[in-house]
Amino acid sequence: MADRPSIFARLRASVPTRPGASILARLGALRTQTLSHVRDRFARARAAVRRDGPSQAQFWLIALLVGIGGGAAALGFRLAISSIQTLIYGADDHRLHTTLAGLDPVIVVGVPILGGLAVGVILHLFTPDGRAGSVAQVIEAAALRNGRVPIRSGLASAAASLITLSTGGSTGREGPVVHLASVISTWVSDRIHAAPVTARDLLGCAVAAAVAASFNAPIAGALFALEVVLRHFALHAFAPIVIAAIAGTVISRLQMGNVAEFRLPEHSLAFYQELPAFLILGLVSGLAAVAVMKAVFRAESFGDAVQSRLRMPGWLRPGVAGAILGVIALQFPHIIGVGYETTTRVLKGDLGFQDAVVFAVIKAVALAITLAGRMGGGVFSPSLMLGAMTGLAFGHVAVNIFPSVSGSESLYALAGMGAFAAAVLGAPLSTAMIVFELTGDWQAGIAILASVSMATVVSARFVEKSFFLTLLAKRNIRIAGGPESWVPGTIPVRHVLRPRGADDCASDSACWALVEQGARLERTDTLEKALPMFESAKGMTMIPVVETHADGRMDLIGAVYHVDALKAFNRALIETHREEHS
Repeated sequence: MADRPSIFARLRASVPTRPGASILARLGALRTQTLSHVRDRFARARAAVRRDGPSQAQFWLIALLVGIGGGAAALGFRLAISSIQTLIYGADDHRLHTTLAGLDPVIVVGVPILGGLAVGVILHLFTPDGRAGSVAQVIEAAALRNGRVPIRSGLASAAASLITLSTGGSTGREGPVVHLASVISTWVSDRIHAAPVTARDLLGCAVAAAVAASFNAPIAGALFALEVVLRHFALHAFAPIVIAAIAGTVISRLQMGNVAEFRLPEHSLAFYQELPAFLILGLVSGLAAVAVMKAVFRAESFGDAVQSRLRMPGWLRPGVAGAILGVIALQFPHIIGVGYETTTRVLKGDLGFQDAVVFAVIKAVALAITLAGRMGGGVFSPSLMLGAMTGLAFGHVAVNIFPSVSGSESLYALAGMGAFAAAVLGAPLSTAMIVFELTGDWQAGIAILASVSMATVVSARFVEKSFFLTLLAKRNIRIAGGPESWVPGTIPVRHVLRPRGADDCASDSACWALVEQGARLERTDTLEKALPMFESAKGMTMIPVVETHADGRMDLIGAVYHVDALKAFNRALIETHREEHS
């Protein structure tokens, strides 16, 4: 049997040969035919992906492209912050605090005010609630929004956070880059009409790439996406997320090089004798992290109260916060920006006990002011800085009390950095790995893990497992309890109701009788509201569903039966657990 002719042979045969036609003309026609064929094949493949979803090979290729995009976004965000800081202050974050001490006070105070005002205007114009998006919204998107975040407000949040971190905000860059990467994955998911499972996996890929590129930490990037955002370690998501994390790391290293973010002095650990001290450090760090998280939430409530009482426009709030930060920075310039210069000093043990405590308190206050002022930014980098200061202060005490047993203060600073950040993120695995990869110090693993484990156990008793999940819970979005707690909120009652007039639906009179007793659901409600109503009203088999108009008039739509609601809930749980364990 003769071999089938190659595609190029078929293309050559399809090019008409005319008497007198030049070789160049035939080559041009062949090129046109080839490009047309490639375009047709690409169009058919794209249509098949949009219609049927990507195959495994296609999905891995898309994951790689999303990883490149997420890594490029994180790198671009970092370089943009550095460029703007250098333009305004004359130095980037690695020398910013030293430079600020010698600048004109008008610049130190004025720049955060102008930056805050710019942030306020952007968020007021382009976001629905005047808030910058963060990791919390990405977690919500993975659980409740089919792996998608709003693109318009996501881009606005990235721009606002960029201005905040460049002009005096006291937050971190990991939250904005995670949110920006999720915008990229959302755009891709919308283009290919991705199913919810595929979109969530692409979201994890984008997050992994962004974290890996931001911290030069590929292992931690993959773990962060699985542990914090997707909140499961399903095998089907692991490989593409790792591919994306590698892509993001390569993008970062091409520009920044393969170097650890922090370089530490030599230190030693007397393992058996000193381990109890690191467990105590974990306890202290966990309690300190809880105190800082609660301070942030209370500052937010206080800011709301002040804004309401003074009738302050929302766009002005970040500017006021910027003014307060600028005044504080006159005496404590370490609060400005991400804080790598000061964190490096702390990890080297260059601060005394009193300075470490005072700097930590002031940094925590500045973090609360920035977030309560709705200026944007993340909490992870400040957590690393606060944890390093907590660990250093603890190390000074331990070394002075037990000089013959304790190791170096810098080792306690390193362990405190991991413990504090793990308590805030509620993610011991990825946080410990980020600390290892940021410092290149794998010898201190036992000490760090001991502190991290204790800190996460302590903090989980006071908050909803992490800062992000607690933030969502305060907005009545409860994800910390697992799928059983949030799945009902994803099922609209209109999808399970029996329509009015159907043979298996209750009569109008029976429905209206329950409505008059106050037992009713709106057609926009979900099973999150319906199931507790069935539980509280013993013996109730159905709840009427109505549509209420602006004038108060109600139209009967149908009724939701308890058995139908439970079946729908059970099906959704099965699908969720199948995804998490596949």
